Amino acid sequence: MKLKTFGYVVATVFMLLTARMEGVHGKGIYAGRAIETSTTSTDLRLTQQSEPLEIVDVRVVQSDDGIDLVIDTTSGTLARPFFAIEGNALIADIDNAVLATPTGSDFRLESPAPGFEIVEVTQQSPQQVRIQIIGSETTPTAEVATDSQRLIISAVSSLATAQAEDEGSVDDTVDGSADDPEDFEDLGGLRLIVTAEKRPDEVQDVPLSITAFSTEEIEDDDITSLEEIAGSTPNFTAYTPDRSFFLYSIRGLSNLNFLSRDSAAFYIDDVPYDYNGFLDLDLTDLEQIEVLRGPQSTLYGRNAIAGVVNINTRRPTNEPEYRISSSIGNFVSPDIRASASGPIIEDSLFYRLSGDFKQRDGFLINVNTGEDVDFETGGSGRAQLLWEPSDSWDLLLNTSFDRYRDGTLPIGRPDLDRDPSETDSEFEGFNNLDTNAQSLSVNYENSSLRFTSITARRFSGQELENDSDGTDLDVIEQLVDIDSTVLSQELRLQSAAEDGPFLWLVGAYFEDRNFNVNQEGFRFGSDFAFGPGLSLTRAFLDEQTYAIFGQASYRPVEPITLTAGLRYEIFNSTLEDSEVASGATFSDESNNGSEFLPRFALEYDVTPDIMAYGSVSRGYRAQGVNFRASVPEQLFFDEEKSWNYEAGIRSSFLQDRLTANLSVFHNPIRDFQVPSTDPATGLFGFVDNADVTINGLELELRARPINGLNLTAGLGLLDATYTDYVDPNLGNFTGNRLTYSPNYTFNLAAQYRSLDGLFGRLELQGFGSTFFDDGNTLEQSPYVLVNARAGYEIDERRGFYLFANNIFDYRPLTSQVDFIGGTLPSTFGAPANFGIQYRMEF
Repeated sequence: MKLKTFGYVVATVFMLLTARMEGVHGKGIYAGRAIETSTTSTDLRLTQQSEPLEIVDVRVVQSDDGIDLVIDTTSGTLARPFFAIEGNALIADIDNAVLATPTGSDFRLESPAPGFEIVEVTQQSPQQVRIQIIGSETTPTAEVATDSQRLIISAVSSLATAQAEDEGSVDDTVDGSADDPEDFEDLGGLRLIVTAEKRPDEVQDVPLSITAFSTEEIEDDDITSLEEIAGSTPNFTAYTPDRSFFLYSIRGLSNLNFLSRDSAAFYIDDVPYDYNGFLDLDLTDLEQIEVLRGPQSTLYGRNAIAGVVNINTRRPTNEPEYRISSSIGNFVSPDIRASASGPIIEDSLFYRLSGDFKQRDGFLINVNTGEDVDFETGGSGRAQLLWEPSDSWDLLLNTSFDRYRDGTLPIGRPDLDRDPSETDSEFEGFNNLDTNAQSLSVNYENSSLRFTSITARRFSGQELENDSDGTDLDVIEQLVDIDSTVLSQELRLQSAAEDGPFLWLVGAYFEDRNFNVNQEGFRFGSDFAFGPGLSLTRAFLDEQTYAIFGQASYRPVEPITLTAGLRYEIFNSTLEDSEVASGATFSDESNNGSEFLPRFALEYDVTPDIMAYGSVSRGYRAQGVNFRASVPEQLFFDEEKSWNYEAGIRSSFLQDRLTANLSVFHNPIRDFQVPSTDPATGLFGFVDNADVTINGLELELRARPINGLNLTAGLGLLDATYTDYVDPNLGNFTGNRLTYSPNYTFNLAAQYRSLDGLFGRLELQGFGSTFFDDGNTLEQSPYVLVNARAGYEIDERRGFYLFANNIFDYRPLTSQVDFIGGTLPSTFGAPANFGIQYRMEF
């Protein structure tokens, strides 16, 4: 398939037309230029609106630990301040603004609170307002929150904090102030507000190994897939180059065993995604991403032994908002994403629509036909309706769909010394994927309690046909026709306080999953070593999960927080009926069980900017029934159980210009679920159990050495080893490394954005050696990928970007199987791809 010329023309015309649009309004879409920050963080804006906004009111309100400087306008959102420090003065300049208070003069207040000497707001230049907050002994620190017509700078001094602790103070902050964590946006990853523990917390205050991506970071790195999330997350690796099957590993725990539940839990807008084959979707209109590593069972509805990936899309807004982007490149033509949001009933009922469409040429050419076999085409859509009938209630209805009509799995043959961009498949197959999801989230909050209900339904269906041997011989053809429907209900009740000596949460979760295997297996052709035939499975699985969970944290003295949590889960798995190629049939075969999962944690605030923690948690992956079983002995497999011991430090320095987070973990696992293979074919036939030990380390650094320059780095070290495993067919693998678990990963990124609109980003992603078989004979050696973006941002609403991914065109192995007399059908990573993107907002 050749590059779509028509798509090039359409996208190019669209970009030229939209680039000429003038006078549009709205918030910025370009990351980094609108950063809520502490005293030294950068806030870069590009060019200004045609008319400056009028500031009609300035006031100071004392808070528990400092002051809130509240600035109101008649209409529109002020540009976020650009911060600097001079002595004990925190200086914030607001561009495109004029003072128009009723008195018509500058604002000045002396001694507004303990630790503060002067607060002053003056007209610095015809279109710039300067704010000075001067500390009496030290320089204040500050954070920023915005509303449609309000900007609030919450300033804190060490003296004010100390006096507030001794004497107490009244919280007079206005609605929408920076004391409300939900009003915070991105702090460039340094002071980002996350909900990893089901309440708003600054990411540096969360006592676990977490990587979070803000809206700005998502846009700057153009993250639109789980592979791109994994590439910037320590000890999280994705391997699959297409949507046939999303293969991942978190801390050495992969989803290679597709006969069981996933080791990780994936959520998009609180909807759990149930099966690894349905995960590799295009992600658009994203608000925030959180990757939690380690067992998660006492705060989340769906239990996960490896971790949780939370993906949140943008919510409906009370202000009209429209976004669109278009990309074209050497493989993509085009990639279009768009969203629209605004009020239906002002201040009460809001909507949001978003979607994307993408066509991508294949990376693998069939030399027999000259056609690319792994092209991708399709898109997704999402509609949200948010109703806020009162200050205490909000209800969010969310519905989405994905529809893709892709080519086949890109299987090549390195054992034939073939170019990884070529195959000589007997035929071109296909991969069709259809999903849809609906959810209703109901939230209620008063001064003491917060209640959440999430009701969800998700359907996923996949039809696939591909040439599995990667040759022009009639050997093996894979056939898949499966679908899954999941109904889930999660309830949570928790304390409303965000901070305090005692915080608690209790919850309940129910899930019903119907998994239909209409057809799954292989057709063996005339060139197959053992002759032609079929090895197809038809089955129906019914699984239910019932769980209650809870967690409580108590602070007996100021620097120490103790946490305890517990989950009790019942999991029932029933194979309603099945039929395999051998003629074996099974019906009403059940494997049920239950498990208690405790968690204990200790958090110690060494200083206000350094926190150390330690935790012990129980991990669990449920037992199940093997729908591929051909004999009764293969029907059942045991539950997988682990203990996870973790310790870490989360710290920030130089007034948040530098953060450093470190975690180490020890994870012994009993009855690790291993997909065992048929020695004649190398195909997975049943699940065995083994003992495993996983040790590792994760380090993440973020720095802003100068204004406009952001540096990030991540390192994951991993030792994932079988401590006791004898495969009944293939031998003793004790001491070998787990498959799809690289012994290290790292990521480095440097990004700069100038005041005159220039943008540049360079990133490296490194991976250690990886084995693809339990015998550790099939290996991908260490490698590094290099990506870059550069652009010119016309103003806060429009920008052009050039992108280049995998600049040096390295094609690593992403999977490999040894079967059929030692042949090695394999898949490879994506080649170098480059292009141009245009974004705008109005």
